[in-house]
Amino acid sequence: MVIVELEEVRKVYPLGKVEVEAVKSVSFSIEKGDFISIAGPSGSGKTTILNMIGCVDRPTSGKVVINGNATKDLSDKALTTLRHETLGFIFQSFNLIPVLNVRENVEFPLLLGKAKGTKAEREDWIDYLIEEVGLTQWASHRSNELSGGQRQRVAIARALVTKPHIVLADEPTANLDSKTGEQILELMKKINREMQTTFIFSTHDAKIVNIADHVIRLQDGNVTENLRKGEALNAGTGGRA
Repeated sequence: MVIVELEEVRKVYPLGKVEVEAVKSVSFSIEKGDFISIAGPSGSGKTTILNMIGCVDRPTSGKVVINGNATKDLSDKALTTLRHETLGFIFQSFNLIPVLNVRENVEFPLLLGKAKGTKAEREDWIDYLIEEVGLTQWASHRSNELSGGQRQRVAIARALVTKPHIVLADEPTANLDSKTGEQILELMKKINREMQTTFIFSTHDAKIVNIADHVIRLQDGNVTENLRKGEALNAGTGGRA
């Protein structure tokens, strides 16, 4: 089942009197349950693509479709609802709220929208996620009392608390040492298998690329390679994949 589709997507940004084409007529699809790496050097367009999938930005032309919804046709209110109900976000800088403890940070997205289920069900779900990421004994601690790896574990639990179909992770291991980064990736892979949550990474980390089931490589705003594990989908230069 296709959960994300990009069709001839371009993104152009004004830079003074000139325009910069960050993404050039890119097309690809992502299946439900994918563990996918969008890889490339700085300036290749990977973060721009992640932002468009995350409904943070709209394409200049072409179409981004999330769960059957073409984002360019949605109002700002509908985009906000789609982000809240369908997407979870993990950032390299963690983006935790310093004055809140672990449990409160995980719960926070539920306070921004119409929370589903009873209060007891929500609290059980939060407890389950905190246990899954190995932080039960740290639940009452604030972020400044945690290591980088623990903060990223909080960010993972927070991204999952709304039960999103898709989690977008922008360089999630960039601020972690190699051992902690590997542990975080193993945790996300476990969640991917058990919950069938689709993970989409923007990265230049070879470890993420190596464990991904699906790899899309970018160069100068073009897709140069689109591969599933053990299967070549499309390879070569050009925008389509």
